[in-house]
Amino acid sequence: MLDIKKIEESSELVKKCLTNRNSDPGLVDQVLTLNAKRKSLTTSVETKKAEANKLSREVGELKKNKQDAQGLMDQVVALKASMASDEATLSEVLAEQNAILLTIPNLLDSSVPVGKDEEQNVEYKKWGVPRAFDFTPADHADVGEKLGMLDFESAAKVTGARFVFLKNNLARLERALINFMLDHHLANGFEEVLPPFIAHERSLVGTGNLPKFKDQLFKLEGTDWYLIPTSEVTVTNIKRDSTMEEKELPYRYTAYSPCFRSEAGSHGRDVKGLIRMHQFNKVEMVCITAPSQSDEIHKAMIQSACTILEKLELPYRAVQLCSGDTGFASQKTTDLEVWLPTQGKYREISSISNCGDFQARRANIRFRNAQGKMEFAHTLNGSGLAVGRTLLAILENFQQKDGRVMLPAVLHNYMGGIKELIPLK
Repeated sequence: MLDIKKIEESSELVKKCLTNRNSDPGLVDQVLTLNAKRKSLTTSVETKKAEANKLSREVGELKKNKQDAQGLMDQVVALKASMASDEATLSEVLAEQNAILLTIPNLLDSSVPVGKDEEQNVEYKKWGVPRAFDFTPADHADVGEKLGMLDFESAAKVTGARFVFLKNNLARLERALINFMLDHHLANGFEEVLPPFIAHERSLVGTGNLPKFKDQLFKLEGTDWYLIPTSEVTVTNIKRDSTMEEKELPYRYTAYSPCFRSEAGSHGRDVKGLIRMHQFNKVEMVCITAPSQSDEIHKAMIQSACTILEKLELPYRAVQLCSGDTGFASQKTTDLEVWLPTQGKYREISSISNCGDFQARRANIRFRNAQGKMEFAHTLNGSGLAVGRTLLAILENFQQKDGRVMLPAVLHNYMGGIKELIPLK
């Protein structure tokens, strides 16, 4: 959430940012109009309260001297009634203002390039050389089905579309990837947590998923609970409504969780395979830090995810998202995209964002700085990595002409010495 004072002081800057984000700049005028009403009503309530208190003291003096105080008493009653009316209107104005503030995206960092959509993201790093195949590579879904280890048909029968059964050593590979990623982050100073996979509405508001992305979530009927779209939600909210000392910072967390997304609006997109599922596994990084540390930590999180891809020998590129493609809660984001030979292009496998104090304001995450002053913390999050997309990248990039899939050397120990996936007979 943006600071209303920031919006007042820099309204044109905020409007320009919203325009660059393909958002409605008119929200700024709406929220400023409501803020003017809030100020006027607050002043009115305070003025009437002071006047009523003054008259009440005069009534007391008159009664003490056995004089008629009815006229003043009637004025006090009228003032209190008017004050109650103003307070009711003030509550309505505050609720409306807050509802709009919750829909205004984060301000962009000055380093973010202006652009309309993903086509204008800026590549700044490329690692690895895509493999030259001496045969026509098969799509990962076909590879997995021919192995006898990827079963979409049974999942569709049991649950529905965009679900899958992983079987045999492919299920083991998914588990191996999770353990490998967690171990990597632990070695880089992160603390592992295994979070709840259900979050309260308040937590989703705190990270910016609600109310903006309600249609992307699965809600548990008759409750205020939702299945988490990412463990960023539950892990960030560990420090919700908390005050820390600056010396405690930063907190670095890593977490495995299943993620649940309705994929509303994605009909017809990536309908085959593992790219766009209703349920998928992810290893997440979440950091809570002082503003002075957040840029450095953001770079370290990006490097941590890059190193995982390099250890897995998967070609990838890093892109800085442009203004029109940067997520709602983020002030700047780097995406890592892995090479998929059957698509002949790079596809997102990790998105690593610095949210500044945007989520911290919504979730009330604060710290006391060295001077004893209270500040909102900065929050950062990123995939390290999306496990299903990593698995499909291995299936495509390491497939062999005879249907086998070689495994990256770094995973051999995690697979109990298994070095390749062999089709089931």
